Amino acid sequence: MSAGTFILGESAGDAAPAAEAGLVKDTTTQNFRADVLDASRDVPVLVDFWAPWCGPCRELTPVLERAVAKAKGKVRLVKMNIDEHPQIAGQLGIQSIPAVIAFKNGQPLDGFMGALPESQVTAFIERIAGPVGPSDAEQALEAAGGALAAHDYSGAASLYGEVLQADPANMTALGGLVRCFVGMGELAQARGLFAGLTPAQEQDPAIAGARAALELASQAEKLGQPTDLKRRLEENPNDHQTRFDLALALNGRGDRDGAVGELLEIVRRNRAWNDEAARKQLVQFFEAWGPKDPATTAGRQRLSSLLFS
Repeated sequence: MSAGTFILGESAGDAAPAAEAGLVKDTTTQNFRADVLDASRDVPVLVDFWAPWCGPCRELTPVLERAVAKAKGKVRLVKMNIDEHPQIAGQLGIQSIPAVIAFKNGQPLDGFMGALPESQVTAFIERIAGPVGPSDAEQALEAAGGALAAHDYSGAASLYGEVLQADPANMTALGGLVRCFVGMGELAQARGLFAGLTPAQEQDPAIAGARAALELASQAEKLGQPTDLKRRLEENPNDHQTRFDLALALNGRGDRDGAVGELLEIVRRNRAWNDEAARKQLVQFFEAWGPKDPATTAGRQRLSSLLFS
C-alpha cells in the first residue's frame, strides 16, 4: 500500500511538520502524514487506533507507552481516535480495535490487534526496531538489588526511592525499600510502608517477600542475644526450641549462613520435630531473602542434600 492511497486532509506540502512533543503524541487525519509517514523515515512509528468506549484500548495504551519509553527513542507512538478520525483506519481496513500498525520509511510494516501483555508488545517493537535495552527504572532496580545484597541499605534505599518517586505503584521498589528499613533495624518505618496497599498489591511476590522479612525481624527482636541462646545449647544440644530461636536471632542480625546452619542441624537431628518446623522455617527464610540471594541458593542446596542423601 502506498502512502498516496491514504485520505489526507491536506497535501503533503500543506501538512504541518511533526511537533517535538516527545515519544508519544496524538494525531489527526490532517496531521497523519507528518506525524506518521514522514516521521517514520527517521524511526519506526507505532500507530495506536483506539476509541474512548473501547475497554481493551484503555488496557493497551499504557502498556504501549511503557514499552515505547523503554525503547528509548528507537520507536515513537502516535495515537489516533477513530471516532473523531475514522478515515485512516478505514483505508487500512481496520475493523476492530485496539489495533496497532507499525510504519517504517513511510509504509505500514507490521501490526497486531487486541490488548497484548507488555512482554509481547516489547517483542513486537524489537521485531521492528531491534533489541530494546532495560529501562532506567529496570537499571535502577538492578543496582538497588545489588546494593541490598551487599548490605548497603542506605544506597539501596536511595535507588528504590527514586524508582518510587517516578512510579509509586512499583511493588518491586516498595518491597525493596521495606527490606532496606528491615536491614537498618527501622522496623516501624518498614511497617508503615505497607499502609494503603490494595489486596492485589499485597499478593505481589515482592511485597509478600518483604513482609516475610519484616515478620522474621520482628520475631528476632523478642529473642534476646545469640550468646545467651548458644550458652543454653552448650548445656543441652538437643534443645531444639533454643536452636530454633537461635536461628531466628542470627537471621535478625544478618548472619544468614549461621541461621541456615542451626535449622539444618535440627533437621539432621530430628526432622519431624514440631511438625517439621525447622524445614518450614528454612522455606520462609528463602522466601524472605529472595531467590537470587546467595544464602538462599546455598541453603536450598544444603537442605536438598540433607533430605535426599
